Amino acid sequence: MDKDVEELLSRGVAEVIDKENLTKKLASGKKLRIKLGIDPTSPNLHLGRSVPILKMRDFQNLGHQAVLIVGDFTGVIGDTSDKDSERPMLSREAVEKNKKDYFAQIGKLIDLDKAELRYNSEWLEPLTYREIGEHADQFSVADFIARDNIKRRLDDGKRVSLREMLYPLMQGYDSVAVNSDVELGGVDQRFNLLSGRALQEHFKQEPQAIVMTTFPVLGLDGRKMSSSWGNTINFSDEPNEMFGKIMSMVDGQVQNYFEVCTRVSIKEIKKIMAGHPKEAKIRLAFEITKIYHGEETAKKAQENFTETFSRGGMPKDVKTVTAQQDEPLVEILLKEGLVSSKTEFNRLNKDGAIEEIESGVYRVGKHRFLKIVRSD
Repeated sequence: MDKDVEELLSRGVAEVIDKENLTKKLASGKKLRIKLGIDPTSPNLHLGRSVPILKMRDFQNLGHQAVLIVGDFTGVIGDTSDKDSERPMLSREAVEKNKKDYFAQIGKLIDLDKAELRYNSEWLEPLTYREIGEHADQFSVADFIARDNIKRRLDDGKRVSLREMLYPLMQGYDSVAVNSDVELGGVDQRFNLLSGRALQEHFKQEPQAIVMTTFPVLGLDGRKMSSSWGNTINFSDEPNEMFGKIMSMVDGQVQNYFEVCTRVSIKEIKKIMAGHPKEAKIRLAFEITKIYHGEETAKKAQENFTETFSRGGMPKDVKTVTAQQDEPLVEILLKEGLVSSKTEFNRLNKDGAIEEIESGVYRVGKHRFLKIVRSD
């Protein structure tokens, strides 16, 4: 197997379904349609979402067609593949707001000029009950409730709505609509990914191969990275903040982040990890910040960290904002992106990690700073 293809199908990959057939197609030189769907459940994409996007870039680099779907319809319904409780429906307004900058954020990782960009409301919204019934007929209730998290919820007496059963049908039909050859997704989406193969067979298409990336990236608190938990490193984080967040993670996360969130060569990663843990973490922070903000900005962020944070100080270029006297601190920090949610604010505040270190200057966590000037 070609070395590039071998790494494509192994780096950060937990499972490949129909690997033999996919390997043959990759070797044939055929241009494949590579599908990835992302629901706009929050305004900011985080590094956990970057893993399959980077995999899509790998396919792009080998000359294949990226088909990127923003799930503005599936996002309303909600995917509970990785949830231990029912995910509430999002309003259309929330989805529209969240999806506003998605393609721009994803453009930090893939070449949007060479990608096919789609919204799945295009084909899902017009479906009739008759058509949905036809799709649903390809699956049994037993298939759905056999999924680990659904079975666990039922065993615990928790509610599972009929709406949740529709999500795999919709994700599966996305594959039919774009006629994908390969779909990318996480291991927690296995049932949804396989539904695409089933529906493609029903519609006389060749079933897509599936490349499943590894288990979700852990966030800064050791749990799965999730916007709802406020433990994220976002694509849109300011350079100094991004660098500082990475420096605050535990040493045990560094190698996994190198492998799935960067494209530093595996050989180079082994050399880096053989050195001092702090130096490895600094290199990781630099590499990730470089991806999202460019090399020069990443160098400045590294210099800022070395010159200030490691000496227990604060950066010289603290951002200054103006706010009304009665505007709550949580709203200001949310607006400026220093916390990703009220949940994160409450957690940090409870732990004493939000403090006013000078008049109007707040430190959030170890490495996030903001100066607030209150107006009358």
